[in-house]
This record gives sequence, C-alpha cells and structure tokens, in this order.
Amino acid sequence: MNKLKLSSWILPLVSIILVALFLFPLYWLIVTSLKAEGEIFRSPPTWFPHTVYVKAYTEQLSGSSYNIFEGFKNSAIIAFGALAISTLLAVPASYGLARFKIPGTHLFLLLFLVTQMLPASLILTPLFIQFKHLGLIGSSYWGTILANATAGIPFSVVTLRTYFATLPKELEESAKIDGCGLFMTFVRIMIPIAVPGVVVAMVFSFLFAWGDLIFGMTFIGNEHMRPITAGIYNFLGFQSTSWNNTMAFGTVSIIPVVLIFIFIQRYIVSGLTNGAVKG
Repeated sequence: MNKLKLSSWILPLVSIILVALFLFPLYWLIVTSLKAEGEIFRSPPTWFPHTVYVKAYTEQLSGSSYNIFEGFKNSAIIAFGALAISTLLAVPASYGLARFKIPGTHLFLLLFLVTQMLPASLILTPLFIQFKHLGLIGSSYWGTILANATAGIPFSVVTLRTYFATLPKELEESAKIDGCGLFMTFVRIMIPIAVPGVVVAMVFSFLFAWGDLIFGMTFIGNEHMRPITAGIYNFLGFQSTSWNNTMAFGTVSIIPVVLIFIFIQRYIVSGLTNGAVKG
C-alpha cells in the first residue's frame, strides 16, 4: 500500500522535472529576448527581466534589420513543397511495404533507417553535384525542396509502414467483395483510416524542412529566397552578437511550430501511439 502511495506522487514529480528540463531552453530563449544587452551578461543572471525590453521584437516586425516576413514566405514554400513530395511518395510506398510480400522489404527499411542516421553534411556534396547538373542551384527553391524531401521520406515510410501494418486486413477483403479495386481501396478506405499516421508524417516532414539551414544556404544563392533560418546570420557580427535580437528572432521563427503542435496534438499522439503497436 505504501509503495502504491509512493509511486502515485513520484511518477508525476519525475514527469514535471523532465518537462521543466526540456522546456527550460525555450523559457531562457524568451526571457533573454526580453532583456537589454546589459542585463543579459549580468552576474548572477536574472531569471526574469527587470525591465521588459521589446525593441528586439519591434525590430523584427518592422524589418529594419531583416525582412522576417520574406523569410517566413520562403520557409513556407520550401516546407510545404517538401511536405507534399514526401507525403505523395511515402504514403503509397509505406502501404506497399506493409501489405505486400515484397522481396527485400527488411533491407529497404534498414536502408531507410541508415539514411536517418547520416548527417546532412555527408549527403550535401553528392546532392550538390546532382542538382548542379540539373540546374537547380541558384535562384530556385527546387533544390532545397528536394533535399529536404529526402530527409522526410525515410521517416515517413518507416512510421506509416508500422501504422498500415496495424490496420485489419478484413477491411481490404470487405472492400474487394464490394467491388473496389486495389487503388480505390487504398484511396477510399485505407488512407481515411490512417489519417493520424499520415498527419504525423506530414508534420515531421514539415518540421524537417522548416528547421533546415544547411540545404537552404547551399542550394539557394539569392539571399531574398533563403529560408528564415538563414536570417540568424544578420545578428551574428564579427566582433559582437546582438543576443536579444538573436533570441527574439528565434522566438518568432518557432511560432508556426508551436501552433502546429497546439492544434493537431491529438493527431500526433494518436499517430505515434498507434504506429508503435506493431513493427
């Protein structure tokens, strides 16, 4: 009985501590963005700004130092483009790997997992050579979109494959009896049921592309077409760094990510938990 009482408050306490540890960098990011430069380097550090300094945010919105709205537009084009390509290719591929006995399925999945372990800098050179021959380097979003799609497709395939494997085969058999072909069964029955898993794949494909810096800096030569992550360099000087502007820029740039998790959290949780039932 005492063990049950002990575990009833230890587990919530441990959970609160872990959440606080993970959220502390975000808290420090926001707090630092609201401090003046002098207070940022004060020792001992202040846990909350003595005077709220909002000039860093007004400069972001006014575009005096960097056109953040242009950065948002560029990142949105790249992220949604990579999302569309990843989803269109990963959904049918994962369904095929889950439902059909294809020789080498486990090898395919192993290769997908290996690509997730490779750092972006390792595949940067071969991608640059290929895109240069295709004319995708310079003033075009396509090189960055395709490069980010290569990061999102393996994760989406691995995630959706386990999700489709959990769906009962009786659904396909019933659809076949009702006269549905393979394609119509996939489109009308399997995809609607697998919406939580598809949403998870779409969200992470979007996040991969939204947080990208190395591909955007390498494949896009026009500064006005680079993603919002490249704007951080406007506040990193040779002799000094404007830390409150840097932190304010980081805070504003993660707003879309926070909104995504707020509004579609239930789909993300459902997709991840259901997809983890069967490997």
